[in-house]
Amino acid sequence: MKPPNLDSETINRIIEMAWEDRTTFDAIEAQFGLLEKQVIALMRRQMKESSFQMWRERVTKRKTKHLYKREFIAGKFKSPNQKT
Repeated sequence: MKPPNLDSETINRIIEMAWEDRTTFDAIEAQFGLLEKQVIALMRRQMKESSFQMWRERVTKRKTKHLYKREFIAGKFKSPNQKT
């Protein structure tokens, strides 16, 4: 999977969304067209190894990062910067 060409502002926004607990990978895909694997690859390239490992451990334990694992539907937080 070849990632699309992204400018630094877009990369920064994707990283910000990936760190947010309640922003799902589905929302990132809808807004930027990146699959979960592509987001992980982008995070690996853009972050220090220790920061990436901390993020992966955090994301792996969160149900909120995957829409299908969530226990709630209504009442989700939506950032004003988020399109979907």
